[in-house]
Amino acid sequence: MIDVSHQISAVRRTVGRRVLEAGEARVMTISQVYDTDVEDMWDAVTNAERIPRWFLPVSGELRAGGKYQLEGNAGGTVERCDPPKSFAATWEMHGGVSWIEVRLSPEGEGTRFELEHVAHIDDHWDQFGPGAVGIGWDMALTALVRHLAAGPGYVVDPQEAMAWMASPEGVEFVTEAGEAWYAAHVAGGEDEAVARAQADRCLAAYTAQPEG
Repeated sequence: MIDVSHQISAVRRTVGRRVLEAGEARVMTISQVYDTDVEDMWDAVTNAERIPRWFLPVSGELRAGGKYQLEGNAGGTVERCDPPKSFAATWEMHGGVSWIEVRLSPEGEGTRFELEHVAHIDDHWDQFGPGAVGIGWDMALTALVRHLAAGPGYVVDPQEAMAWMASPEGVEFVTEAGEAWYAAHVAGGEDEAVARAQADRCLAAYTAQPEG
């Protein structure tokens, strides 16, 4: 399906810190350069007809001030939109609120897609660390690779993707992504033992096999 090691190494990951009005937060940033221009990338990540072809079905108004909802996942409000450079939105699910910002910029002959996700430190973070969010974004960036390489009409098959996640290659991908986020966490200043324990719990949750 993909060259796991190549995809993992093609992605940049950082974990930083930020103080918000409501308290301390962590900033996870993930980025990759894609072989397309900024306009096509902007269309891929903001067009409601294209987003489901690599990510999830989305409803609502994809404009500044509009509300959106990703099927079976997060929803929120689009807080800012500056086409074709960037947009920012709240990321609301399970009663919690975090924030995302997507930035696009030309790089070489392609476009760098960069996503920043800011989340408060809570019990979920203390248990699983950045991998709980980061691995999911790694999966999304991988699906975006396939979508852009195959052309705007290509649709990632959700059932095929789920089957791949349970395969040895999928487990390898999750494991390598989790280790990459562990390394980024330590590089961002976290204690190695704390980061290691969080990464191990996160990977165990991702790779657990269903009973029966």
